[in-house]
Amino acid sequence: MIFIEEPTEFRIRTPGRGEVLGIVESMLGTNKIKVVCQDGKVRIGRIPGKMRKRIWIREGDAVLLKPWDIQGEKFGDIKYRYTPTEMSWLRKKGILTMSL
Repeated sequence: MIFIEEPTEFRIRTPGRGEVLGIVESMLGTNKIKVVCQDGKVRIGRIPGKMRKRIWIREGDAVLLKPWDIQGEKFGDIKYRYTPTEMSWLRKKGILTMSL
């Protein structure tokens, strides 16, 4: 008997309203990272407590960042970290156009 595996569909989170893609440039300690955003700005990203112990973020990772309402030009919250496979899909689709 031969089993043929059906292709599985999965959804990759894309930037929503007010969210920006970025590449992690450096780790600043505790829960802060420096992110080069796709809109040309460098922001300090804060890793929320919900993600801090569950997801490890390294330099060169692509992240989804939500700029703050106040001081949004300098700071933002990290909403999602993309895996290398998701990063390649975003590049192939033309959503992620930058690299570090």
